[in-house]
Amino acid sequence: MNELTGPTDEASTLAQRVAHSLDGRTIAAAESITSGNMAAALAAAENASQWFKGSVVAYAREAKYSVLGVDSGPVVTASCVRQMAVGVSDLLDADVSVATTGAGGPGAEEGQAPGTVFIAVATRDRCSIKRYQLEGEPNEVVHQATIAALRDLVSALIDNASSEGAIAPHHVGSAAS
Repeated sequence: MNELTGPTDEASTLAQRVAHSLDGRTIAAAESITSGNMAAALAAAENASQWFKGSVVAYAREAKYSVLGVDSGPVVTASCVRQMAVGVSDLLDADVSVATTGAGGPGAEEGQAPGTVFIAVATRDRCSIKRYQLEGEPNEVVHQATIAALRDLVSALIDNASSEGAIAPHHVGSAAS
């Protein structure tokens, strides 16, 4: 995010691609590690009021449990991000949802290395999950996670090829600011 202009150019471009790939579907987001950055990008895209249902920023584990219906326990997991995606889709009645959780750093969290991020994209009948290992300072991890989540959303909308239960590791270097 840029304090004067909103989402980064890359996030804005990806959000526009989401807007142009919807085919009448609606979108919702559940954000932990991305802290509302996906919502800012999506809300700034073309005709967002017609397709963006909203976002829940559930940074604290208790918010994940009580608002999104995540089971009590570890929150930096594939299971948690799947439940976040399904929970926000149900809560906001969206056709497609994207969710993020992770360990932003600088230290490990729940035994997960700093930069570990889980991203889910869910439709009404399936959910694709990816695990990323990002590098950099916490603010860089947040930015990279936002971009990765928007890319995953675009890919799911365009390809419609998410596989049930797939968890693929991805390693991404530090982003240039």
